[in-house]
Amino acid sequence: MTLPKIDPTALFSVAGKSALVVGATGAFGRVACATLGAAGAQLTISAGNGAELHALASELQNAGIPTAAVARRPNDEADSEAIVNAALAAHGGIDILVVAAGMNDVSPITDMSPERFRAVMQANVDGAWLIARAAGRPMIEQGRGGKVVFTSSARGKLGHPAGYSAYCTSKSAIDGMTKALGCEWGKFGITVNALAPTVFRSPLTAWMFEDDDKARSVRAGFLARVPLGRLGEPEDLAGPLLFLCSRASDFHTGHIVYADGGYTAG
Repeated sequence: MTLPKIDPTALFSVAGKSALVVGATGAFGRVACATLGAAGAQLTISAGNGAELHALASELQNAGIPTAAVARRPNDEADSEAIVNAALAAHGGIDILVVAAGMNDVSPITDMSPERFRAVMQANVDGAWLIARAAGRPMIEQGRGGKVVFTSSARGKLGHPAGYSAYCTSKSAIDGMTKALGCEWGKFGITVNALAPTVFRSPLTAWMFEDDDKARSVRAGFLARVPLGRLGEPEDLAGPLLFLCSRASDFHTGHIVYADGGYTAG
């Protein structure tokens, strides 16, 4: 019996692929841009904050990464089509879609207004659905398959006592969308998966990494449930993202990949 012929470098290659990263200026969006760009992908990046977006685009281009930027969020059909058209114009197609946009609004349900709830759902669910719908059309027409990666969370599986009724609901919806589109688009060779982190280092979570009483107390309570015994770093998301965007995951679709140090295992 001969060994199978496997080229690990080719398996994880995204060189020359057209990758659209939505929500590029957020913590995970930046990880996605840095990871895919350094691996040779051609980027189209979008976000609502034009100044931050163009600063990121300049940084990527200075690093030798071909990058087009469009200062829009997928708030509606027109915005979503404009984002997709920018990727098509810049790089001739779309091979990879990473949806990194989203928000949280922490509040007890009895204090939260319907408008605040709908804002979380629009940012986390409607926007993901709209951009997947817009990008899916050319990806299907291209006839060469593709990769879609949504951003879920450990909170799509687990609840939280601190007022996460909107966020947990939205991430559970992302999990359902991932499974539904994984089934729907399998016949086109398009895989659809979600990367689900727990707490990792970012501007919003930086306080949890500090050496003060509040940070130590909160961190100790959280880490008691993390088998690997530490908080996440941006690099912890890079590996699974590259896997989900490359040939290495060609037989994986409809999956929620937890990058959480084992938090959801126990």
